[in-house]
Amino acid sequence: MSSDPATGLHDVLARIEAARKAAIAPAPKTTLIAVTKTHGAERIAPVIAAGHRDFGENRVQEAQGKWLALKAQHSDIVLHLIGPLQTNKVREALELFDAIHSLDRPKLAETLAREAERAGRMPMLFVQVNTGEEPQKAGVIPRDAEAFIDFCREQQKLPIAGLMCVPPLNEPPAPHFALLQKLARDTGLSLLSMGMSGDFETAIKFGATHVRVGTAIFGER
Repeated sequence: MSSDPATGLHDVLARIEAARKAAIAPAPKTTLIAVTKTHGAERIAPVIAAGHRDFGENRVQEAQGKWLALKAQHSDIVLHLIGPLQTNKVREALELFDAIHSLDRPKLAETLAREAERAGRMPMLFVQVNTGEEPQKAGVIPRDAEAFIDFCREQQKLPIAGLMCVPPLNEPPAPHFALLQKLARDTGLSLLSMGMSGDFETAIKFGATHVRVGTAIFGER
């Protein structure tokens, strides 16, 4: 791991390419989301200068502090919200984020539908699935996922693009990635947001279309 974010980016992109070549059936494309939570603009700038454009943040308020200015300077940046979203932050989130990976409950779906119509702007939406059914973690549990996706699509008219998961820390990630892949197939979804610094190569084996990597690029927080 390099202390230089641009070198870290290069290394991770090389690892993604190697994992895709080794995978039996990788996704047609794997997008790297460089996760910048807790990192300031001075650490992000070298990664932007290296040509990278997909970035992820966990919190709306923290993202506003640095990305409003950065997006004004670089209009082609795609910003992903990968952390939990409170309903009272939806309006602000829609102004800043191009993708939301943490749609996980009816109230949030209703608020997103209403505010997106008001704003005339719909981000790319992922439903977060709590594959480990961990009580402290956000996400719809697997057995409820299909009904929730139907609710979002049919009642709220939300264009769900894919699924997201964060496997339990103390379990092998592969079964969780396999479960998310199966849920996506069963519900006709093509995008899979899964895999972080410690397990993104495994996620690629299971068809990840988006991997969310922070530490391997920017170093420890």
